Amino acid sequence: MFNKILVANRGEIACRVIKSAQSMGIKAVAVYSDADRYSPHALLADEAIHIGESPAQSSYLDKEKIISAMKVTGAEAVHPGYGFLSENSDFAREVEKNNFVFIGPPSSAIDSMGDKISSKKIAEKAGVSIVPGFLGEISDEKQGAKIATDIGFPVLIKASAGGGGKGMRVVSSESELKQSLISSQNEAEKSFGDKRVFIEKYITNPRHIEIQVLADKFGNCIYLGERECSIQRRNQKVIEEAPSPFLDSQLRKKMGEQAVGLAKAVNYSSAGTVEFIVDEEKNFYFLEMNTRLQVEHPVTELVTGLDLVELMIKISYGEQLKLSQEEIKLTGWALESRIYAEDPYRNFLPSTGRLTKFKPPQELSSGDKVIRNDCGVNEGGEISIYYDPMISKLCTWGKTREEAISFMQEALDEYQIEGIGQNIPFLQSVYRNRDFRKGNISTAFIENNYSEGFKGETLSQEEYSQLAALVTFAYHTKNLRDQAISGRLDPFEEKAVEGFFIRFDDQWLATKIQKYGDEQIVTVNDLQLRFVASWKPGDTLIEGKFKKKNVVARLSFQDQGIAVEYRGSLNTAIVCNETEKELFNFIKEPEVIDTSKFLLCPMPGLLVSMGVKEGDAIEEGQILCSVEAMKMENVFRAEKKGIVKKVNMAAGDSLAVDDIIIEFE
Repeated sequence: MFNKILVANRGEIACRVIKSAQSMGIKAVAVYSDADRYSPHALLADEAIHIGESPAQSSYLDKEKIISAMKVTGAEAVHPGYGFLSENSDFAREVEKNNFVFIGPPSSAIDSMGDKISSKKIAEKAGVSIVPGFLGEISDEKQGAKIATDIGFPVLIKASAGGGGKGMRVVSSESELKQSLISSQNEAEKSFGDKRVFIEKYITNPRHIEIQVLADKFGNCIYLGERECSIQRRNQKVIEEAPSPFLDSQLRKKMGEQAVGLAKAVNYSSAGTVEFIVDEEKNFYFLEMNTRLQVEHPVTELVTGLDLVELMIKISYGEQLKLSQEEIKLTGWALESRIYAEDPYRNFLPSTGRLTKFKPPQELSSGDKVIRNDCGVNEGGEISIYYDPMISKLCTWGKTREEAISFMQEALDEYQIEGIGQNIPFLQSVYRNRDFRKGNISTAFIENNYSEGFKGETLSQEEYSQLAALVTFAYHTKNLRDQAISGRLDPFEEKAVEGFFIRFDDQWLATKIQKYGDEQIVTVNDLQLRFVASWKPGDTLIEGKFKKKNVVARLSFQDQGIAVEYRGSLNTAIVCNETEKELFNFIKEPEVIDTSKFLLCPMPGLLVSMGVKEGDAIEEGQILCSVEAMKMENVFRAEKKGIVKKVNMAAGDSLAVDDIIIEFE
């Protein structure tokens, strides 16, 4: 077996590979950029070597620097993780030329499957069902328009190289094609160094289901079941699960056998994933093959009991697969939630900054319940603009899908992240959704259920009452602490009763609190609630154990009330006495600042291009500028006609949130 391997990646996947290598008795070498000098993966490895500046092009995408690091450290093999150089065949060849081992498939297989145009041709020849489309490179707008018209709108523009939703655009009409084509090409070039794109028919309301394959160098190839990846935003996966609630054993077998057939057609070895879209009639079509470890591989590991990273290493070393297809059994149900640094209340715009608090739920592994958190950040660390905004992958496993969902909700309840925006409220909202819980999903799920963006969940009256009880307890506890510190009042007596009025949105709830033994008794209007609570001033989480329900919420005491976050809802609770409640009606609403004459930058990023200049008359829908953030290009268009008064920024400028890019008359 290898004595030392280098991990050519960062973040959670680097940590994941390092842990598997070390568990096998293999020393692991990490590489890091300026931005990642103190990142967990660099600290976890046996060795760490600096490879360049923060931008990926100057570090993690620099093949020569990776090869040089292998030479310096004496690493025998390299694991690329996912993203960056993982599907770069030139890199794989360079590794082999220098007498190192690439822990992944042969470069020829990467070439064949890494180019989506050629991969579809190979798939068609191998008897794999493919999506109707034009299997060639799109050279210009005119050609693209003709092809799209011939296929019929809507169409999908896709980058020929790479994946992860980069360079992908859904186009509904010819008027949208030009800018979508340009944006796709720009995004593809920046992400993969290859601006080629192609066009295929966009199938509405499909499910995204992928098959995990595993092959050795001796011609043995098996499939490890499927993963459902239909919950997507901007063509990037948000929630994945294994198995799929849609597939039956017959369809699973048919898709698995086609995936194996494709892998064998290109002499594949290592772990790989064949992605399909499946329509409502269970017809399935080949999308692409990812010749690497997938982000969502943990859910396959949880239902099969296999370590895919360990198997990749063994296969690359030359070991033969000891597993047969008949031995692969799917046990229980697993879910993965991608925790992103983004603001779900502001159209999921990326969020950067320092993690002032980071406390994931406690990991657990038993026969009935698993909680797993693959993570590559730590408290005090920085979320930068240079890399993907994913913080961690939270996974749960249960004997049934219902159990896995319940465990996930509980784990998300306990996840504490402060200092940046994060998408936990949105994830909680999805898990509450009836259609999701029933398995009635498609890649249009987010678009259909959050067409006006995420606004937060509306809670039931029972939930509002329970939160009011917890807020009352916290507010009262804090008051007692403050009174004791000042010495102005006697300590709280065992059976003392205190009354409050709590405002949630537009409703007032009258509460009274009384302690009886170990229990808190809070009357909310006419409803008496008994619970055991765990909270002290300064805690982020408050937990109340009611008779039939355990409620965990996030509390934050603010100048204007108490921010309460629970299961996808965010409310500001105003706590007051009866006199204050009456005076509350006389408080004027704060004046809203008019920003209609400004284009404000909604997220930190880089101004890629400016489409207007001072004095320009602009039309509704006209492109104003484009901003790149965390490898995604965002195009801003005019919402109405107007005249440009002043342009404050130029292409190449770094932007912060709410920077004024353009002023209008």
